[in-house]
Amino acid sequence: MCEIVIRPISGGVTLDVRVIPRARKSQVDGIRGQAVLVRLKAPPVDGAANAELIEVIASRLHVAKSQVSIVSGEHSRRKRLKVVGLDAATADARLNS
Repeated sequence: MCEIVIRPISGGVTLDVRVIPRARKSQVDGIRGQAVLVRLKAPPVDGAANAELIEVIASRLHVAKSQVSIVSGEHSRRKRLKVVGLDAATADARLNS
C-alpha cells in the first residue's frame, strides 16, 4: 500500500481525509500527511461539503454513495471515512489510479 493510512475493518476499510472546501473543482488531489487530500467546490455550510465529499470518494472508489460514511470529523477538515464492501488493496489501487 502507499503512504495513505487505509485500515481494514470488518466488512470494509477506513481512511483519513483532509478536505479543502470552496475549491475551483471537486477532486481527489493526492496525499497530505497520511491523508487523502480532497478539494471540494461546496462550502462547509449545512453539510454541503460532507455530501460532496461522499460523492467524490464514492466515485473515485467505484462504490455506491451509501457505502461511504463519515466516522469522525464531521465538522472538521480532517475526517475519517468508512467504506463498506471494499478491501484495503482495492481501495489503495483505486485511490492511486
